[in-house]
Amino acid sequence: MTGQHHSPGAGPGSGSAYFAVLTDRGDAATVARSLRRTGTRVIEHASGRPWLVGHWDDREIVSVRVRSVSLALVGDFAVGAEELERVAARLRDLAELDAWARAQPGSFHLVAALDGRIRVQGTASGLRLVFHASVGGVTVAATRADVLAAALDRPPDPGELAVRLLWPTPHPLYERPLWHGITAVAPQDWLHLGPDGNGVRHSRWWTAPEPVRTLTDGAPRVREALADAVGVRTGRGGVVSCDLSGGLDSTSVCFLADRSPARVVASTWPGRDPADTDLRWAQRAAAALPDVEHVVWDAHASPLVYTDLLHIDDLLDEPTIGVMDRSRVLRHLPAMAERGSRVHLTGIGGDHVAWCSEAYYHRLARTRPLFALRQLRGFRALWQWPLGGTLRALADTRSYGQWLRDTASRLRDPLPATVTTSLGWGMPPRLFEWVTPEAQRLAGQALVEASASVSPLHPDRGLHADLEQIRTCTRVIRQWDHMAARCGVPMASPFLDDRVIEECLSVRPDERVSPWQYKPLLTAAMRGVVPDDCLQRSDKAAASMDAADGLREHRADLMALWEDSRLERLGLVDGDTLRHLAQRPSTPVLRQAVLYSTIAAEVWLRALERAPGPVPAAPH
Repeated sequence: MTGQHHSPGAGPGSGSAYFAVLTDRGDAATVARSLRRTGTRVIEHASGRPWLVGHWDDREIVSVRVRSVSLALVGDFAVGAEELERVAARLRDLAELDAWARAQPGSFHLVAALDGRIRVQGTASGLRLVFHASVGGVTVAATRADVLAAALDRPPDPGELAVRLLWPTPHPLYERPLWHGITAVAPQDWLHLGPDGNGVRHSRWWTAPEPVRTLTDGAPRVREALADAVGVRTGRGGVVSCDLSGGLDSTSVCFLADRSPARVVASTWPGRDPADTDLRWAQRAAAALPDVEHVVWDAHASPLVYTDLLHIDDLLDEPTIGVMDRSRVLRHLPAMAERGSRVHLTGIGGDHVAWCSEAYYHRLARTRPLFALRQLRGFRALWQWPLGGTLRALADTRSYGQWLRDTASRLRDPLPATVTTSLGWGMPPRLFEWVTPEAQRLAGQALVEASASVSPLHPDRGLHADLEQIRTCTRVIRQWDHMAARCGVPMASPFLDDRVIEECLSVRPDERVSPWQYKPLLTAAMRGVVPDDCLQRSDKAAASMDAADGLREHRADLMALWEDSRLERLGLVDGDTLRHLAQRPSTPVLRQAVLYSTIAAEVWLRALERAPGPVPAAPH
């Protein structure tokens, strides 16, 4: 029996782990050599052949081998080598790991080998993903699609880039890798590889819980799950840093971290808008945390949206709208590193799990009509929904596939009313005036093809919307986590741990979202942990001023971005239109037309050029 264990935490490179997984066959060694880069590490099968090949820090991995069973966790976890050895010793079937994986706090990849068979899985949240491809005749799994693309020496597909120009890219299209020949494993599935590298299949390991618990029953479970998630990152002490924006989400994480053995440094970026009350709420929370060092930054030193778009070189395997806020998110991390922080905790994800979609009322209007009517009156007043639009949204009974197909013919329509989005299957995707007819053809074709066989993430529109919002959020956060690790302080977002998500989704939607109370679930869960006066906040700051200022201040960078545009070379955008818009950042056109997905794709293509490998050619 052999085992190795390193406590989860930070260190040089911690938080940026990636790896490929190979089956125990002779020709896998040749493929492994194609995956090696400077600093590549290897964990071997019992035969001495490569099993895991990639990059990780000692403190974010635990791996054991017991007879013919090997197990490895990579990421943030609480389990140690001894417990993992016990799991390995009694493992007789890879499917037995389903229940065990669903009981563990944290966020990690799980890899198992049993008698030559391989299991690889990420997280149900989508924060940690799995892909696979045939490389030199050998099926290889990896945590990043670009690792496989490099081994295949294959350029991105312009058709997939056209899909990513949609605003937003809907389920399931955002899960598709940007390279032909690479397959994504859905977050709720695990990948099975047979002993010879064949026998590839995806098996479900996670199903969203039914939302049946009352707020009274569910709140203590949410508190416990969130405390466990924070404890995974803080339990071994040292110095950790936390966002303290003044919002309920980051405030909750800060107070839970303060209960741990770690010393906490709280970081607050005030907004530039004089009406922004974030700082006042953050200071109120800090006053109740006497052992926490509170660092308040100069609001005007905070980078604006769109800062430094021309120099981003740390993207992963897909475009991300996170590039717009990259500088803002990372700016304070070097200073946190100087204070000794080994990990930076955020409240990101609280909006996605502690709150929920109003789309649940599409079903509740049919099952509990009198209750739903009272609530919908409140939502109409809160969000200024017109009566006619509300009734039309409630009367819409299209399946998800029908809805997706219908969007393909309406890609140039104006953005829909918010009530249509809120009570429907989601925001219908749109393309804007700078996107070429060829890109529209490619994106529309992808929507139609997907609609023929697609299933929603859940039959209930509300739970589908919640799951989609979580997954689109985590696809941004996985990129920010990678960027943060390069700054020396890995980030962690406890709200996006699977166990926290499950406990939140288990609470009845009629008690989780209300026009009369802001985040009632989180407020109830944190009662007794966060002081009552800090739980009274009933709003959330918006960064609209920062975004508008950023568009004006960085218009020269945006102009430079569209000069010799890579998307224009591919025939996917009209560069003249984009350059004209860059000269007029205050144009009313940009109140309806959204640049984010286009900027994300352009920045990603430019970053891709800095890495070895082929660049895409224009579609034929």
